[in-house]
Amino acid sequence: MLKAVVDTNIFISGTIMPKSKPAQIIKAWRGKKFELVISKDILLEIAEVLNSPKITRYRVTPDKRNRILKAIYKYSLITPGKIKLSILDDPDDNIFLSMAEEGKADYIVSGDNHLLKLGSYNNIDIVSAETFLDVLIKYH
Repeated sequence: MLKAVVDTNIFISGTIMPKSKPAQIIKAWRGKKFELVISKDILLEIAEVLNSPKITRYRVTPDKRNRILKAIYKYSLITPGKIKLSILDDPDDNIFLSMAEEGKADYIVSGDNHLLKLGSYNNIDIVSAETFLDVLIKYH
């Protein structure tokens, strides 16, 4: 099964825009089309963003937020967070590279230009939501 790290921005976009490409990625993960690789730090980041006023105005209730977080925690490969990298200009993005390396991911899916510009890291392709959906179609 393919393994992928999914950037926080993809999770948030998929949550608040149910017909978007990021939402299709979340649906594919829930449908077990790929294994999600994540760390506890990113799970906390997702929780913080889902709890922010900017996002809660999209009807992200505490119950919905908790359901999302429980599903991520239960149905994902959680990396230990031991690898620390300093590759990208934006230090917050380095964690996605670390997770991918620790979890032996095939892909990093992101909407972040710092990551997308890199293109790949240690044979792990860094792709947009649209590109990853194309990969999933070809893979299944």
